[in-house]
Amino acid sequence: MTSRRSFVKQASFIVGAAIIAPSLAFNKVNKKVGLQLYTLRDLLPKNPAEVIKQIAKAGYKEVETFGLNGGKFFGYAPKDFKKLLADNGLTAPSGHYGMEEFDKTGKTDNLKADMQAALAVGSDYFTIASASVGEGADGYKKLAENFTKVAEIAKGEGLKFAYHNHNSEFKAVGDTTGYQILLKESDKNLVNFEMDIYWVVRGGKDPITLIKENPGRFVMWHVKDMDKQHPEQNTEVGNGSIDFKSIFAEAKLSGMKHFFVEHENNYYPDPIASIKTSCDYIKKNLLS
Repeated sequence: MTSRRSFVKQASFIVGAAIIAPSLAFNKVNKKVGLQLYTLRDLLPKNPAEVIKQIAKAGYKEVETFGLNGGKFFGYAPKDFKKLLADNGLTAPSGHYGMEEFDKTGKTDNLKADMQAALAVGSDYFTIASASVGEGADGYKKLAENFTKVAEIAKGEGLKFAYHNHNSEFKAVGDTTGYQILLKESDKNLVNFEMDIYWVVRGGKDPITLIKENPGRFVMWHVKDMDKQHPEQNTEVGNGSIDFKSIFAEAKLSGMKHFFVEHENNYYPDPIASIKTSCDYIKKNLLS
């Protein structure tokens, strides 16, 4: 078993290796480009089969699901959606879900139903897309406690737990931030994080600093670029202000297993062409 001291020593070595040769730090991390399906939320309901086909044609190998409704993804039972993905050379290692009922009542029925759907579609990670939080530090501590409880349930169902951030978690809470409380107070062995890089930067924080301070916690990323003139808007990966090359150099230290392009607005020239531009840039500039 690797001790925490040994892990930190290894992490320090990885950082040094990344400085010398960033590509070496990434050589054992998953290089399949993924897409968070929320990116195409307006197109998918109209013709899911065709949109999934276009995603694969744009160069993607993985997707992250969202929008489970009535036990179905865009009208498909989870096992049938898994087949649709497989027929196009795609897998769904993660999906976005909620935990509102658990937060309010402690009931687990909806959680477990969603977890079964996640398993049926072939996912390894049960990712909470966002969560409501109470006032101040105590609110974040309670949320961290609930994350650990849900992560225990997920483990019992055969899944891993992750939490996806926005920018509100980076607001000051006393002398710390909500995100730091979540990292500190949740069980490090059970609670993983999906770092939305865009929202970290919008929140005024540095993704690389977070990674170095919390090695191994960020098992997934959302790769979303920031428009140079209008930071409230997205742009195609490589066209914006975020330095993804330096961030990808820390992929191994991060513990990153999967990453997903996400684009929420300001598509150029249209959503399908936009996701292809991002995928092409990543393959050419970040994974070589």
